[in-house]
Amino acid sequence: MWRLALRRLALTLPTILAAATLVFALIHLVPGDPIDVMLGESAQVADREALRRALGLDRPLPVQYAEFLRGLATGDLGRSLVHGTPVAGLLAARLPATFELTVAALAIAVGLALPLGLVAAARPGTWLDRGSIGFALLGVSMPSFWLGPMLIILFAIDLRWLPVSGRGTWAHLLLPAVTLGLGMAAILTRMTRASVLECLGEDYVRTARAKGVGRGRILARHALRNALAPVVTILGLQFGALLAGTVITETIFAWPGVGRLLIDAINQRDYPVVQGCILAIAASFVLANALADLVNLWLDPRTQRPGGRR
Repeated sequence: MWRLALRRLALTLPTILAAATLVFALIHLVPGDPIDVMLGESAQVADREALRRALGLDRPLPVQYAEFLRGLATGDLGRSLVHGTPVAGLLAARLPATFELTVAALAIAVGLALPLGLVAAARPGTWLDRGSIGFALLGVSMPSFWLGPMLIILFAIDLRWLPVSGRGTWAHLLLPAVTLGLGMAAILTRMTRASVLECLGEDYVRTARAKGVGRGRILARHALRNALAPVVTILGLQFGALLAGTVITETIFAWPGVGRLLIDAINQRDYPVVQGCILAIAASFVLANALADLVNLWLDPRTQRPGGRR
């Protein structure tokens, strides 16, 4: 198992390299000049060219790409064109807020999805099952850019129970976490229900029932663990989607994370910061999927290749 785990982790390196290359290419193909943002369109030509040389933007793209990869290998993501500070420092200051929001949204999603999915699978065709399916459809149908403002209007403006924006106490965290986690909860609910229903039809479950094992024990000890493998896979994919979704949610709630930093950097044409933000999100997505694969190896050794160790 350790050999497979190390092999899976090693595969993340070329994936991150490909993501870094794609990010660099796309950022430099986007229309707009950061010099115009920094100096204004009315600046003198000599001043514009001097600043372009100072920032290294006058060099050919292959040279800039080589410098980008060299810095990436040493943990140097460059310096912000606007702030003049290292991009790594800007990300380090914003990442805790983003991960705080992502973990809170993940906790809400899992806390809703697993019980609803189990109840729906245990009572198929009942009003509980139909209610969980309705919740899943409702959650998938509400995009975060609509749900966030609706929650602000209801709970922050009309009822005045929670703050509108910012970061501080748990009250500041609740609305953005619900906005981000509700869609994921809907997807996980449907996956949990389908996976548990499939496991309940297996021979080992019928054998347990024939031995007189109760419904609750069958669900908890027999069906749930085997049903978790596809749920964990979806969880890994959705964790990366949560990180990408923070771009919208953080902007709506003025949450000081990587998503809001990314939007500001795009508006300012701050290439190094945009590259660093997207690369951090992409790397988190890849690592989350690698971790989900490792958890699946532990949950279900049958996913290992022939000859692999348990």
